[in-house]
Amino acid sequence: MSAGEKAKAKAEQVVGRAVRKAAHAMGKETTAAKGAALETRGRARETKENSKHGFRR
Repeated sequence: MSAGEKAKAKAEQVVGRAVRKAAHAMGKETTAAKGAALETRGRARETKENSKHGFRR
């Protein structure tokens, strides 16, 4: 996994989690769903990179 992709995946997860929690606390469910989607996209990116790493060995 390249360092740039790993950082991008973690950043999406952290930002998504922060947006989701903040929006949920303020009662904005649509924004909370967008934050959850961003967090999920970060997890998917991380999973993709980890699977690519597994094939190289």
